Amino acid sequence: MKLQDEVKEFATKNKLLHKPEVHALDLMTELGEVAKEILKATDYGKKEFKSREELKSELGDAFYSLMMVANACNVDLEQALKLVLEKYKKRLQKGGAGSEFE
Repeated sequence: MKLQDEVKEFATKNKLLHKPEVHALDLMTELGEVAKEILKATDYGKKEFKSREELKSELGDAFYSLMMVANACNVDLEQALKLVLEKYKKRLQKGGAGSEFE
């Protein structure tokens, strides 16, 4: 079973399904918490980054939220990732990874 399917089954069983906009907002909140943990890990830019255990949890929350958005929008994340990797491959052949190389 793919992770995305496992998340969908879990969310369905636990009545955690919402409209895409609700899941998108949750994703943004979780990404903010990831950023906060990275800031804490560097003492707000004062020292070299050193990962903390809390970051793993926040990244897990963000990953879960991303899968919830994808499921709510009927997007297969594995397929989406393959498309993006192909896009970057083409850009890199033209000289860089940025959108200016499309």
